[in-house]
This record gives sequence, structure tokens and C-alpha cells, in this order.
Amino acid sequence: MSGTTTAAAALRRRAAGAGANRWVVLVVLCVSLLLVAVDATVLHVAVPAVTEDLRPGAMELLWIVDSYPLVCASLLILFGTLGDRVGRRRVLLLGYALFGVASGLAALADNAQVLIAARALLGVGGAMIMPATLSILRQVFPDRRERALAIGIWSAVAAVGAAVGPLLGGFLLEHFWWGSVFLVNIPLMLVSLPVGRILLPESKGEGHGPWDVVGALMAAAGLFAAVLGVKRLGGGEPVGSAWTVLPLLGGAALLAAFVRRQRRRAHPLVDLRMFARPAFSTSVGCIVLAMLALVGLELIAAQYLQLVLGLSPLETGLRLLPLTVAAMAAGLAGARMLRRFGPRRMVCFGFCLTAAAVVSLTAMGAQDNAPLLLTGFVLLGFGLETTLFGAYESMLSEAPQEQAGGAAAIGETSYQLGAGIGIALLGSVMNAAYAPGLSGVPGVPGQASTAAGHSLGEAYGVAERLGGPAGDALRHAARQAFVHGLHVTLLVSAGLLLLGAAMALRLPRVMQCDTAAVGVPAPREATEHRVSELKV
Repeated sequence: MSGTTTAAAALRRRAAGAGANRWVVLVVLCVSLLLVAVDATVLHVAVPAVTEDLRPGAMELLWIVDSYPLVCASLLILFGTLGDRVGRRRVLLLGYALFGVASGLAALADNAQVLIAARALLGVGGAMIMPATLSILRQVFPDRRERALAIGIWSAVAAVGAAVGPLLGGFLLEHFWWGSVFLVNIPLMLVSLPVGRILLPESKGEGHGPWDVVGALMAAAGLFAAVLGVKRLGGGEPVGSAWTVLPLLGGAALLAAFVRRQRRRAHPLVDLRMFARPAFSTSVGCIVLAMLALVGLELIAAQYLQLVLGLSPLETGLRLLPLTVAAMAAGLAGARMLRRFGPRRMVCFGFCLTAAAVVSLTAMGAQDNAPLLLTGFVLLGFGLETTLFGAYESMLSEAPQEQAGGAAAIGETSYQLGAGIGIALLGSVMNAAYAPGLSGVPGVPGQASTAAGHSLGEAYGVAERLGGPAGDALRHAARQAFVHGLHVTLLVSAGLLLLGAAMALRLPRVMQCDTAAVGVPAPREATEHRVSELKV
């Protein structure tokens, strides 16, 4: 009986992969991902306009920015596993609809509270869309070689979305009001909803036992609290602050209880035995470390370009664009690299290349060095995307088919946690190395030095108020201290990246094709099948 069930499940998986034009499905999934990736960053350039129009308080402004990533990160596991039970396409289409409605609500918000609620709803829609795209991709590309190419395209689109967000937001703000950054989602969702309903195949896991509602809520609450605590820490809250300690402790307790509950259940929400597989657990760890380096470095690099070199926001975005272009190239070349070098060497090489790029950037000083920045950012983007590609592909291929939604949710959650931890950790290292450089500046009172030690932006403000030789001395000292802090942060980041390279040695040496395991046609047969689909 068990063998019959397994054979039937394999047949369903094969039908789901062959019954749709896989590459058209990939286009639909990439459009979904592009919308979510753009929306994560498009608001950043609109914050000044929102502040001027809605007049939010300091806490309200913080929630306007943070509610989307907080809610999205906390609900990824909930909706990823729900898709495994009720249907991944169903959850994805519901996410489309909710994303469109929330976008309209955000664009028309006339006060901060409505905008916060709309951003939270966008986070719910994003949490439905993100794991569903990866799990459906896992379903329609059962052949690992084709799936590797599809994941490369998927990851390249993610890199494009993250870079396009601020540029698109800046363009819209020059011609329209700030709500236009949300309205752009609606026509795309109106197209994606019917197209997705027609083209995307429905798929789900085996669905043994009831869905663990209590466990899903525990995971959501635990992740929300943990990510909130990490964001507060990265936002400059003192380590001992209640706003930092209580969410971190509460989140850790809830997540520990969630893990304990899953281990005891006969039919767990997330099969934690996946973490016993070295390739899966190692891939998750590599994603966290890669995102930790990427987000923290991008944040500090943006501050360096604007505050030290004096570039405008648009010029800063253009300077960082080579990083994105290199990441796109790595994503598109990832499938061939994976086949040739295998997961272990590919991820390890990506980490080492990124570490070398980071070390080379320690040559940055208070004066502009465009060739150095271009070279460093290109190597950084190519290395990190190579790492992320190999890690995501190994994680998704290692997970059982029936757990595709849960595995995708774990990957996206580790992505979000790595980003939050990166801002908190590297931001703390930066502040610790920067502040001492402002003590004892000639002519600057101690209180002014303390205020200037909070950030380079505040130092410039204090220098402006002081004026004269003391102001000039403080401004010069702050620039030098920031560059020193940047060098220290880059070296710490390089050490973390080398740790990731050592961790990647646990990955498989060669890329194992899993076509036989799921009853998928051989590559030649699959090619003939695609040709016949095109003829039809």
C-alpha cells in the first residue's frame, strides 16, 4: 500500500511538472517575485514625502517602514505550510488579490495609522506570494538541471527587484505624489491574477493529519518578536533596552516551544528532520551568513557614498547598480556553474570571492576612488549571488517534495533573519569603531562629541551648529572616524564570509540529479516533450 501511495504521488508530481509550459510558469512566478522585491525597497525614497504629508510621529514612522518586512517575515512559515495543505496556487492567487487591495489602501491613506495597516496587509500578501513561488517552481521543474536554471533566473529577478525599487520610487516621486509608489502594483496584480489562475498548476503535499494551527501561530508570533528585537537592536536601541530584550527573549521562547511541539507531533507542521540532512541545514546557514554580509554592507556603503563622498541619492543608486548587474549575471550563469563545480565548490568559491572583494574595499578612503568601488561592487555582487544561488538550489533540492512550501518558507525566513541580523551586527560594529574617534577633538565640548558619536549624519549637524574652526575639525574627525569604522566593519564581515566558506564544505561535492527518484523523463525526453508542447 505504501509503495502504491508513493508511486501515485510521484505520478502526480510528474504530471504537475509536465502538464504546464514550465517556462511560461516561470515568467509568471518571476513577475510575482519582482513585485514583492520592489515593494520591499520602493518606500525608502518616499519616506521624506510621507513624513511631510502625513506628519507621523517617530514611532509611527518606524512602523510605516518596518511593518511590511516584520509581518512578511513572521508569516512565511504559516503560509508556506498552509500552501502545502490547501494548494500552493490557491494561496498564491489569494496573495495576489490581497497585495493589490493593500496597495490601493496604502496609496489612498490619509493618516499614518491607515498606512501602517496597509503596509501590514502588504506583508501578509507578500508572505503568501514568496514561499509559493519557490514551492511551485520546485513542483514544475522536477528535473534538477532545469530547476537549477529556473532558480538562477528567479534569483536574478530578485536582485533586479531590490535595485529597481529605489530607482522606480525616485522616478515616480519626481512626477507624482508618494502614493504612486503603491499604485504601480495594482495593474500588474490585475494581470497576474487571471494569468496565474489559467497558467499555474495546482499542487499540494500529501497532507497527512490535521494542519497544526497552534504551531503555525506560535511560529508566526515567535518570528515576529525575534525579528522585531533584531530590528530594534539594529536601529540603535540600547542592548539592555526593554524594547530589545523582551521581544528577543519572548521570540526565542516561542520558537523553542514551537520546535519542541513539532518534534512531538506525529504530523508536524514543519518536518524538522530536514535539518538533520547536512546539505539542508548547511544551505540555510549559508543563506543567513550571505544576507548578513549583503544587507549590512549595502547599508554602510550607501552611507559612505552619500555622507563621506557627498553623492546624491540617485548617484548613490547608480554607483551600487554594478553590484546588482553582477548579481544578475551570477544568477543566469549559476546553473552551468553548479553542474560543472558542484554545490560545495560553488558556494565556497562565492564566499571566498565575496570576502576578497570586501577586503579590497578596505582601501576606500575619504576621497572618491571610482575604479576601486566599481571593481569591489562587481566582485561583491557576483560572489554573493553565486553563494545564494548554490545555497537555495541545494536547500530546495534536498527537501522532500511534499514539504516544498515549508522548505521554501524556511529559506525565505532565513533570508529575512540574515538581513535583520546583518543590520544589527554590522551596524553595532560600525558604531563601536566610529564613536571613539570623536573624543578629544580640539575646541569641541564633550557633550557635542557624544552627540556626534551617534552617527555621521548627527556629527555633521553638530558641526553645522558649532561653526568655525571647531565645526570644521569635528566634520573632518567624523569623516575619518567613519572611514576607520568602515574598515573595521569590512574586516569583520570578511571573517564571517570565510566562516561561511568553511561551513559550505559540508555541502555535497557534486550535483546529484534526482530525475529517477521522482519519475521524471530523461533530459532528452524532457527536451522532446517541450518541443511537442511548443508545437501544440
